[in-house]
Amino acid sequence: MNQQGQPIIFLPEGAQRLLGRDAQRNNIQVAKAVAGAVRTTLGPKGMDKMLVDELGDIIITNDGATILDEMNVEHPAAKMLVEVAKTQDDEVGDGTTSAVVLAGELLKQSEDLLDMGVHSSVIVKGYRLAAEKALSTLSTLSEDVTISDEDVLNKISVTAMTGKGPEKARFELSQLVVTAIKQVAEKEDGEYVIDTDHIKLEKKVGGDILDTELIQGIVVDKERVHTNMPKKVESAKIALVDSALEVKETETDAEIRITSPDQLEAYLEQEEKMLRTMVENIKESGANVVFCQKGIDDMAQHFLAKEGIFAARRVKKSDMEKLSKATGALIVSNLKDISSTDLGDADVVEERKIAGEAMTFVEGCSDPKAVTILVRGGTEHVVAEVERALNDAVGVVAASIEDGKIVSGGGSTEIELALSLRDYSKSIGGREQLAIEAFANALDIIPKTLAESAGMDSIDTLVDLRSKHEGSPDGKYFGVEVLKSQTANMFDLDVIEPLRVKKQAISSAAESAQMILRIDDVISGSGKGKGMPPEAMGGMGGMPPGMM
Repeated sequence: MNQQGQPIIFLPEGAQRLLGRDAQRNNIQVAKAVAGAVRTTLGPKGMDKMLVDELGDIIITNDGATILDEMNVEHPAAKMLVEVAKTQDDEVGDGTTSAVVLAGELLKQSEDLLDMGVHSSVIVKGYRLAAEKALSTLSTLSEDVTISDEDVLNKISVTAMTGKGPEKARFELSQLVVTAIKQVAEKEDGEYVIDTDHIKLEKKVGGDILDTELIQGIVVDKERVHTNMPKKVESAKIALVDSALEVKETETDAEIRITSPDQLEAYLEQEEKMLRTMVENIKESGANVVFCQKGIDDMAQHFLAKEGIFAARRVKKSDMEKLSKATGALIVSNLKDISSTDLGDADVVEERKIAGEAMTFVEGCSDPKAVTILVRGGTEHVVAEVERALNDAVGVVAASIEDGKIVSGGGSTEIELALSLRDYSKSIGGREQLAIEAFANALDIIPKTLAESAGMDSIDTLVDLRSKHEGSPDGKYFGVEVLKSQTANMFDLDVIEPLRVKKQAISSAAESAQMILRIDDVISGSGKGKGMPPEAMGGMGGMPPGMM
């Protein structure tokens, strides 16, 4: 029988538990620490982070999603913020740092409300109302853009790349991105649909960032399988084969008994005949280039070379699909059925050496719906950072065309939303009003951070921006001009972002903050290799020891 006052233990020995306010405070501290880790990377004057893994490999970047992914966080609240960055990266490609910083600031603002005695469920409701209002207001702040507005699309791409590694070449790279996006865009039911996977970024160390080029076709990181094959094929007829050019093994266990040299010779002749038939099928279809997803037998390589057919093997499935989109070829599984209608076209297929490595270029495709950007740079770290910047640029330009909506950057949109939410909070009343005001204050973190990175006084900058936003019709476009350390009209300075970046950042940040605020009990495993490490439960100040 349980004596009065004696605690009932229902968790296994070694389990850790944080209850109520302690659990909330701990989760908020961790989220603030994660946001703080990436906050200094925000904007054109944002700083870079050097990440070193256990093998000593180095990544230098200011891309929020990459930093959080490589930090290898342990704490569950920290993992939730990493998910925010990943979602933002998958949906738009840019704005990952903004989304995480905003989520951290929402939780920081909620801490003050919790200390005032406002219940977390009231804060959650207020944040939900504020997020809904912010998203509806965003649509009224947006301007229209179409696929033919090449100048505007270039500005959007330049904005996404400003402050990143390849900034010096951002105008040239933006031109490549916009051309590539327009090439792969497809119209469905009157609207443009862009699959960014159809823009292949192929990295090769060497040369300069400005040597990065757009190939109207596909670059495959493979070489021809036989030295006697032609290095260059013009007016190429391309066959894509996803089965092996080899003699198939029997599916059931079988044993072949050979008792004389004649039988062995007959067996080898039959094998050779089967491989010769495969090559003849390819030749009769009219193909002079073959990309094979699987292996090509040595004998088959010899026959292909004799017929003057260029062949590459073990081509990645994703490359096969891109080759199909670029050349119009169908991927064939059975060589017996291959015909001229299955083949794709290209002006030239050529093996070239780039930075000492042989690669196959498939160029001159007519209206290719998949293209390649060959990324160059002086070192591996530079090339990797250029690729990340191009990924961001491709994402924002694609989002702008698909949605047809853009907003001004530089923190101008956040200031306008914050002012709108403060007015809106007065119509709500009750304690939820405090939460909506806290949401508005959290939005100020974006222009505040941009001002700090430019060496400006963040308070003076916020006051100046608010007065301009309230003072004139064009005031809503005023943000932080980081490069000249002043406030200015962002549309006049060509600082433009897709509407989707802002929408996704606000909804992701608000949802993750609400989810973390609803947690009042954190239970970790008993140290048997499962659950959260005990040290991740502690650490109230700064970055908790178990977070990284």
